[in-house]
Amino acid sequence: MTEKGHLVLNIISGVVVAFFLGWVLIRSFKRSTNLKMTVFKLVLSGLVIWFLAGVATPLYNQDGISPMFGLGLSMLSLFILMFTWRHEFIDAFSKPVASLVDGGNREVEARPFYSIARAKQKRGKYAEAISLVREQLERFPNDVEGQMLIAEIQAEGENDLSAAAVTVDRLCNQKGHSPNQIIFALNSLADWYLKYSQDVESARQYLERIIERYPESEFSLAATQRIAHLTESHRVMMDRHDHRRIFVKEGVQNLGLAAAAEQVKAPEVPPEQQAADCVKQLEEHPLDMETRERLACIYANHYQRLDLATDQLEQMIKTPGQPPKSIVRWLNLLADFQIKLTGDFETVKKTLERIIGISPDVAAANLARTRISYVRLQLKGRNEAGPNLKLGIYDQDIGLKG
Repeated sequence: MTEKGHLVLNIISGVVVAFFLGWVLIRSFKRSTNLKMTVFKLVLSGLVIWFLAGVATPLYNQDGISPMFGLGLSMLSLFILMFTWRHEFIDAFSKPVASLVDGGNREVEARPFYSIARAKQKRGKYAEAISLVREQLERFPNDVEGQMLIAEIQAEGENDLSAAAVTVDRLCNQKGHSPNQIIFALNSLADWYLKYSQDVESARQYLERIIERYPESEFSLAATQRIAHLTESHRVMMDRHDHRRIFVKEGVQNLGLAAAAEQVKAPEVPPEQQAADCVKQLEEHPLDMETRERLACIYANHYQRLDLATDQLEQMIKTPGQPPKSIVRWLNLLADFQIKLTGDFETVKKTLERIIGISPDVAAANLARTRISYVRLQLKGRNEAGPNLKLGIYDQDIGLKG
């Protein structure tokens, strides 16, 4: 080999050795549990490599010395290196396979620990439970679970709703929380005010904060819906809490001798009264979608007024922030009314095509396409049988019936 070839070989060997030493050095210090032993291994390895490069290798080219002697010294040096770093080499090859079972050397993400605090809460030791939670919050100050656990203990255990409100307010003012977490906290506080102090106004205020914080969103619509039925929800909670006596009126005598089952049916509220109640509710809570949908069904089923029913459904569909799932359901309901009251295929088709336009790739769009293909046959059978023919599954699912 020429002198130039030896020089290139030495440079390549030096780069490889330097890369190997750097990798070993970094890996060793990162994973070392015994720093002194690691330093000793590195020093010994340096000496062996110096001997290998400076003494053993040059013996190959010296006259009068057998190349086998130099080879033997080189093999001895490599054996010493292998023996010194045997554990590291074994780990390097076995760890990737073992990590599939034991998870490897990845550090477990630090998380707060609340099981002891919850145990204290169940035993009625509320102050100790809150103290343990606060210890965890010192390490994880923005943890939602811990802050809500403190608020829960304050509201349900200590009956201190003002303290729970302060805890929830502090959580809502922190940065980095998702809308779902904020809404859960405010809804929980509203529930506690209704359940433990029967304070409808305070519950309303915290629900209105959701509307103010996320206007024209699905969250604000849900909060508006809760506000519209807040009095009814409070009455249900009061009934559960008070366990008041219910006086039952005297029932039908000689029930076994009754000629018809209609004699024992509960009196139904007339559709006219239902419509009046819905209108009154909507005057006070115009975003009460449940009541507006009920009114649309009454207009279509009892009054046979497709125009009024369509107006109510369109108001809900055009309200900002409505989830696509609700819009699809209302459009299907509008198609039901159109099939029943007009029998016009083109009108029904345009309504169902609006579902396809909302999201062409979802399952609801595929169902709308399938329904379009069957509407013409359905309308044909309806026209042949006369206006009194029942419309099957669509008529059954249409909503309130007169």
